[in-house]
Amino acid sequence: MQLASIVMRYQVLACDYDGTLAHDGHVDAPTVRALEQLRARGRRLVLVTGRELDELLTILPEVKLFARVVAENGALLYRPDTGESKLLSPGPPEKLVQALRDREVPISVGHSIVATWRPFDTVVFQTIRDLGLEWHVIFNKNSVMALPSGVNKATGLTQALAELGVTPAETVGVGDAENDHAFLDLCGCSVAVANALPSVKERVDLLMQGSHGAGVAELIEQLLADDLESFRIHIARRHAPA
Repeated sequence: MQLASIVMRYQVLACDYDGTLAHDGHVDAPTVRALEQLRARGRRLVLVTGRELDELLTILPEVKLFARVVAENGALLYRPDTGESKLLSPGPPEKLVQALRDREVPISVGHSIVATWRPFDTVVFQTIRDLGLEWHVIFNKNSVMALPSGVNKATGLTQALAELGVTPAETVGVGDAENDHAFLDLCGCSVAVANALPSVKERVDLLMQGSHGAGVAELIEQLLADDLESFRIHIARRHAPA
């Protein structure tokens, strides 16, 4: 089979940030070079993160490598080429923000997301219940995120791919934690880095040997080599009806 006939089977690589691309909040130089190589070969990158956008922009100077950024765990879509952002869900109710502060929960409030960390998840659950809100709580290891019901990384990625004119089947997703399940399940090929949680490793199509950015660079190398053609049978088997 000619490589040219399969090179665009996967057109987009959708990456989680913390624990996947980044280690201790930052992306190392070898990983950046791998992202640049993938982009130079005609594929596009989408970042899918629980981070608030303003915070992300201060720690990721290479953000323009990405065609789209899905921030706040699916609540906000950012276009790095123009600097435009689009809110994909309602903002947090003031009564929720105030109630959590009254209960001395340390929170960060984004355009839609309300974030804290364990062990404050119990208080967040109780507060949402007490206020009768249709909100849900999503975990990212020790991070705790409250969002409107139905908002997650998959809903945000769906919007990003629609803008790019790409289908989920043409997308490879890579992640490491609980909040990545939704968008990984959406993608035509799902991948976990070596440091991923066991629950993530059990559900993905492929597992990388490298951790964090090294695992993403390993995935990119394989994508550029044969567009994951070497794993076609394995991926097809994982997606076959039970």
